[in-house]
Amino acid sequence: MVHNAYDSFELLYDCDSKIESVESYGSKILLGCSDGSLRIYAPPPPPPKEVRKEPYTLEKNIKSFAKRPVVALEVVESKGFLFALSESIAIYGLPSFETVTVIGKAKGANLFCWDDSRGYLCFARQKRVCIFKHDGGKGFVEVKDHGVPDMVKSMCWVGENICLGIRKEYVILNAMNGSLSEMFTSGRLAPPLVVPLPSGELLLGKENIGVLVDQNRKLIPEGRICWSEAPIEVVTQKPYAIALLPRFVEIRSLRGPYALIQTVVLRNVRHIHQRNNYVILALDNSVYGLFPVPLGAQIVQLSASGNFEEALSLCNLLPPEDSSLRASKEASIHIRYAHFLFDNQSYEEAMEHFLESQVEIVYVLSLYPSIILPKTSIIPEPEKLVDISGDDSYLSRGSSGVSDDTEHSPTSNTLESNENAALESKKMSYNMLMALIKFLQKKRSNVIEKATAEGTEEVVLDAVGDNFTSHNSNRVKKTSKGHTTVPISSQAREIASILDTALLQAFLLTGQSLMAEELLKGVNYCDLKICEEILQEGNYHIALLELYKCNSMHREALKLVHKLVEASRTCESDISHKFKPETMIEYLKPLCGTDPVLVLEFSMLVLESCPNQTIELFLSGDIPAEMVNAYLKQHAPNMQAIFLELMHATHEDAIIGNLQDELVNIYLSEVLDWYANLTSKQKWDEKMHSPKRKKLLSALESLSGYQPDALLKRLPPDALYEERAILLGKMKQHELTLSLYVHKLQAPELALSYCDRVYESILNPSVKSPSNIYLMLLQIYLNPRRSTNNFEKKITNLLVPKKPTISRTNSKLTKTRNRGSKKIAAIEIAEDTKANLNKTNSGKSDVDEDEFIGEGDTSIMVDDVLHLLSRRWDRINGALALKLLPKHTKLQNLLPFLGPLLRKSSEVHRNCSVIKRLRQSENLQVKDELYEKRKVVLEITGDDLCSLCQKKIGTSVFAVYPNGKTLVHFVCFKDSQSMKAVLKGSPLKKNLNRY
Repeated sequence: MVHNAYDSFELLYDCDSKIESVESYGSKILLGCSDGSLRIYAPPPPPPKEVRKEPYTLEKNIKSFAKRPVVALEVVESKGFLFALSESIAIYGLPSFETVTVIGKAKGANLFCWDDSRGYLCFARQKRVCIFKHDGGKGFVEVKDHGVPDMVKSMCWVGENICLGIRKEYVILNAMNGSLSEMFTSGRLAPPLVVPLPSGELLLGKENIGVLVDQNRKLIPEGRICWSEAPIEVVTQKPYAIALLPRFVEIRSLRGPYALIQTVVLRNVRHIHQRNNYVILALDNSVYGLFPVPLGAQIVQLSASGNFEEALSLCNLLPPEDSSLRASKEASIHIRYAHFLFDNQSYEEAMEHFLESQVEIVYVLSLYPSIILPKTSIIPEPEKLVDISGDDSYLSRGSSGVSDDTEHSPTSNTLESNENAALESKKMSYNMLMALIKFLQKKRSNVIEKATAEGTEEVVLDAVGDNFTSHNSNRVKKTSKGHTTVPISSQAREIASILDTALLQAFLLTGQSLMAEELLKGVNYCDLKICEEILQEGNYHIALLELYKCNSMHREALKLVHKLVEASRTCESDISHKFKPETMIEYLKPLCGTDPVLVLEFSMLVLESCPNQTIELFLSGDIPAEMVNAYLKQHAPNMQAIFLELMHATHEDAIIGNLQDELVNIYLSEVLDWYANLTSKQKWDEKMHSPKRKKLLSALESLSGYQPDALLKRLPPDALYEERAILLGKMKQHELTLSLYVHKLQAPELALSYCDRVYESILNPSVKSPSNIYLMLLQIYLNPRRSTNNFEKKITNLLVPKKPTISRTNSKLTKTRNRGSKKIAAIEIAEDTKANLNKTNSGKSDVDEDEFIGEGDTSIMVDDVLHLLSRRWDRINGALALKLLPKHTKLQNLLPFLGPLLRKSSEVHRNCSVIKRLRQSENLQVKDELYEKRKVVLEITGDDLCSLCQKKIGTSVFAVYPNGKTLVHFVCFKDSQSMKAVLKGSPLKKNLNRY
């Protein structure tokens, strides 16, 4: 016997006649006896509402109740009937016990069953099953009469059908058509037994086994109640099934595995009857009552004996008004049951019960002493600890260490646990930790939600400046570096910190590093110091990186990434394919908008190995290019040019003026170093073009944001003429540029290309502006000496040397003088250019007469002159060019120039003549049309009205519009013309336009 679910009490004894059936009505007990009498027993006054644990005495004896033994009784309180089975089925009214009706067809019936929901009565007689229906009054109407194979030994309603126990088998009878459906046999020895359950299922007897069948007539695989012997009768009273066995009464649970609850030793029990709160046992001449022990007492008994499942099931039966008692008892049982399961290595089941008990997380974690917890003020609830204090073994695993953990810092915990780390890790098996992980994961969503809500509330209160008294004394703001770097009083966040810290350790101890990483990637409250130490010791680099990231410790994270990148270069390991320079670039991308200085600092570590990706990081991250350039200039000057080059190549628009000037100066410095090196070795050649010089020339040509005058002063006076020519061209010093190309570089093609660029750069070319560039080149070819002298003079004026600064007080004066020198040089160049142009336009040749050179002077570059005239004849003013040529020039040599020029001139003249004739013809046509229009005759009558004033024209002066129909007074016409400027867009203006 597990515990006492029922207390037995003898209600009456010494009945004069043998008891054949028993029933209860209110507080009275009805006995059907073998002599056909009905004996009514009642308790002492005052009468209670139901049978109670008191001696009963005979209140009334109805001797002539039936002629034969009363073998069955059933009270139907909803109808006020008492069904009695004797020689037939008689219905009596309650409480008078007067006969209502007798069903004559039921004569010889051996059993019956009543369907109270529909008012149907079914009884078995020999090999027939009859169904009657209550007509609502005192009569019953026959509905069906079905034949069956043999005599029915047990029966009950199953919905609209009837389950029958016939011979040695069970069948389902369709109440409407009488069809039979076989189920299974009942065994060889025991008779069939059909018992309805409150859930709608059936309990069918098969020898000493009770088989459960669902409402669809299908066997429930796990539903088997094994009685000690084959039962005679079975009744159910939730949550128990009570069976009448030959030698005793057996009580079993209706919950699997249908354990034995109690045995009541009573011999010769003939009948058993069940009501809501009691069970009546009828012997031959006495009656016993089984009264349920209060649920609270049963729960205590079950808990003490270790039957926690039964205890919990009984807790569910406690009435709703005892909800607080129920919750406390369930929590206590869950905790004790969890400890029991934990001790028996059923870790997952133990955690399920810890979860149901709503016990604090710290309490469960105390069973795992190797799990390091952050410092906390949370302790397990004292009432729950008292509930289980009867068994000290439950706390022997170190649960008392909860208070110890709260008294020491994580660092001291770590130092103390180092000595026993190996031993404790062996104690905590994989299954233990997996069970803990599932427990924490189920708890986590609710805990994190509460912690986040508290954090949000704190932010809102800080934003509105609302400081409540309840918060002022406790709240401490968190830093942006982590969740727990500053002590916080929020209980929800403390619990969240404990939970996440323990969950992370459990993941790592079970080898689930990927799960640990996923935990750190999301919202978490892991204790920074503890987790950092654990991850560092275990070399969990990716998880440590995520820990730093979620706590905004970006500098530490980047240092770790750099360390791992360097390690991957020097050795082959698992991290070699995970940590590359690109990893740092990916980490830096989100930081560009928040901490550009940190991005620049750590990008220097990967700029050389991944220049393209790093430059793309700078540009896509919206870091100012000036900031990047300044940082590179200070910390990585060798990478400055690479940065500017890649920026120019990928994002040309991002290179603004000062950055272009930086790039060009870097190139120039490199070329000057290269020039100095070759000069010292006496190997310099102006025609040499190294890659560095090619970059410089390309940058000078393509870029426009640099300062050419400053660069010009850095050039050596006797070298780098091509660079000098480009700079002078940028300064619009065309004559000097062309002189360099012609005399210093001796590259007429470069001079011609320069002229073409100048000519094509002007959108609306005029005769005096772009064509003069070619005339200027022509002058240089025709008078080399003069152009050389002018070059030396102008370049001297242009490059005014800077005077050294004497003191800081003279710096402003020096800058002013420098600017003045530049302006003076520019004015001189402009005046010289203007004088040359005036001479050219006035028809005077620079080489006319013997002003500079004589006839037949061999210094004139005749071939270059003729080549220029033949190739650019369409861009040169022919008349001015001929005036510039020396008189001894042969016309035959000018044929390539004059031929196409004259052909084009003749073509233009011919085209102009044709156009002139066409315009004259068009003029004549217009005049002819005008004359035709003027010939129109208009007849004016006295009824004609002015279209403007709507008055008659009469003999007034009038005007006619071009359409020949609209007439107006001449005065109105003049007025309308003067009003047009005022009446723009008015209806009158529109009318006038229409005419």
